[in-house]
Amino acid sequence: MLDIAEELNRWVEQGRDFAVATVVAVGGSAPRQPGAALAVDGEGTAIGSVSGGCVEGAVYELCRQSLDDGETVLQSFGYGDEDAFAVGLTCGGVIDILVTPVRADAPGRDVFAAALSAAAGGEAAAVARLTDGPAELRGRALLVRPGGAYEGTLGGHPALDETAADEARALLDAGRTGTVTIGEDGSRCGRPLTLLVESSVPAPRMIVFGAIDFASALVRVGKFLGYHVTVCDARPVFATRVRFPDADEIVVDWPHRYLESISARTDGRTVLCVLTHDAKFDVPLLRLALKLPVAYVGAMGSRRTHLDRNERLRGVGVTELELTRLRSPIGLDLGARTPEETALSIAAEIVANRRGGTGVSLTGAHTPIHHDGSRAPAGRIGSVA
Repeated sequence: MLDIAEELNRWVEQGRDFAVATVVAVGGSAPRQPGAALAVDGEGTAIGSVSGGCVEGAVYELCRQSLDDGETVLQSFGYGDEDAFAVGLTCGGVIDILVTPVRADAPGRDVFAAALSAAAGGEAAAVARLTDGPAELRGRALLVRPGGAYEGTLGGHPALDETAADEARALLDAGRTGTVTIGEDGSRCGRPLTLLVESSVPAPRMIVFGAIDFASALVRVGKFLGYHVTVCDARPVFATRVRFPDADEIVVDWPHRYLESISARTDGRTVLCVLTHDAKFDVPLLRLALKLPVAYVGAMGSRRTHLDRNERLRGVGVTELELTRLRSPIGLDLGARTPEETALSIAAEIVANRRGGTGVSLTGAHTPIHHDGSRAPAGRIGSVA
């Protein structure tokens, strides 16, 4: 649901009634992951997607029905053997969809409104919803903040909210969306209840060092992938808004000095792309970058530049273990030549690194199409994740 928070928040501000269908579980090869949502308002306007097209029509009708009768519905969709293009997933997977009405008179609308407002505003927050349990409690939600406070109630046992909030906070701290199972009395045992926890965190950071043409293309791709993109270069004549209109931030400073100044704000989702391929910039920058707990460090240059740079890095104390973290030459082997093709190559390597992909062609391969993304926490849903 939080993947369409900006649009839904506008609906709330406009006082619209709507129903939201959210993927709460998947099996096999499914096109969308838990948290993906489709919403329908009272006029029949639809936003979002739960399956990339496979079951959108049926889910749309469920939303209309839920909005009319006020009932929360849990529905499974799977592959149809007799007619693969009927209501079923032609990719062979199974998805469970929770459809929840969010009407003006609904007691939980304030919780949904607060969660959507937080996500649309770029604040860190998580919403936990009961997806598998007593029918009268299904769809109820808690909004959990990073500091520990929570709003709303799941109903049931008094300890249930506390336990659910603790579980949601753990996923929020990791920036992840997922399901958790707890006992209906709030304990770790007893009759199990399943919660979907959706986390919304500020966009992950991409920092591009080197204000060159390749950087301009990479900024555009980084924004497309949902990153907050910063361009840093020590040369003011190149690091300009005219050259990088799509960047969120442009910094004129020596790369290593800037990275040192913001190192405390980097995290396990941050990606660092070093495109300067100049030893006086690269070496002090990479010496610091390879010690930070970031998701990705890549450096541009030929194989000869790479070997020379590694020797220089060893000379300033960079260990062999730290050097294994360096992706150089940067990007996957796509045969790229233009700045746009090179940016695509770099972005593909970042995604593969984040999601645990191999980077090989899917044709003829026996690797999974979708990976669990456990190698790095996600940013905002639908963006990173």
